Amino acid sequence: MKVVILAGGLGSRLAEETSIRPKPLVEIGGMPILWHIMSIYAHHGLNDFIICAGYKGYLIKEYFVNLVLHHNDITVDLASNSINYHGGTRPNWRVTVVDTGMYSMTGGRLGRIRDHLTPGEPFCMTYGDGVGDIDIAAEVAFHRSHGLKATMCAVTPPGRYGATNIEGQYITSFIEKPRGDGQRINGGFFVLDPSVVDLIPGDDTIWEAGPLEWLAANNQLAAFKHDGFWQPMDTLRERNQLEELWSSGKAPWKLWA
Repeated sequence: MKVVILAGGLGSRLAEETSIRPKPLVEIGGMPILWHIMSIYAHHGLNDFIICAGYKGYLIKEYFVNLVLHHNDITVDLASNSINYHGGTRPNWRVTVVDTGMYSMTGGRLGRIRDHLTPGEPFCMTYGDGVGDIDIAAEVAFHRSHGLKATMCAVTPPGRYGATNIEGQYITSFIEKPRGDGQRINGGFFVLDPSVVDLIPGDDTIWEAGPLEWLAANNQLAAFKHDGFWQPMDTLRERNQLEELWSSGKAPWKLWA
C-alpha cells in the first residue's frame, strides 16, 4: 500500500521557519517532521511513499538523495570514484518525490500523482505537518472492512490554552490544555480508494471542499475515531510544543524503537 503525503504548501503561518525551507522539512529533534510522519507509517509496515512537493520542493528531493550520506560514516575513494558507507541506519523506504506545482491546492496535488497510484489498490494519504499515535494498521483494516471509498481519521483537537476551575470568586485549580468541545475534526491520515482522484477536476481543487464534501454527502466517507495524541504544526508555538515533547523523551507519536 502506498502512502501519499501532501508537502507542497507555502506554510505561511510558520514563516519564521518556512522562509528558507518547506514546512515538512522543519525539524523536530533534529529530524524533519516529514521524517517523523514517514516513521509512523513505516512502523506499521508501510514504506512506499509518494511526496507531493511544491514550494521549495527541490530541497525535499535533496534531503532524500542525501539521507544515507547524512546519517552514515563514509569512505570516499577518489581513485575509483566510489563511496562506501559505514554504520548508521538506512530506512527501508521507497520515496517518489513529485513536483505537483507551486500553487496547486490540496486536491490538485493529489490529482497530479494519479499515475503513481496502483489501480484498484487503496492508498493512505495525509498532510506533511501533523503527527499522532494513530494505529495505521487498524485504520487500514477498518477501511477494508466497510467497503466505502474513503476513511478519515477523526480526532478531537487539543486545547490551545490552559483553563481554570472557578468556584465563586476563587480559582480552585488549573486544567492544562483541555481538549476541545467534543466535536471531532479532520485529522488527516486518510485511507482512500484510487477512484476518489476522479473527483478532482484540476489544480485549484481543495480536497477538503468539493471531493471530501461529495464523499460525505454520498455516504462514502467513514470516520476512524482516534482518541489518542494528535497535533498539527501550523505555528511556531506548535512546533516548539512538539520539540519539547521530543526532548523530554515522551513524544507520544514515537511508536518506533
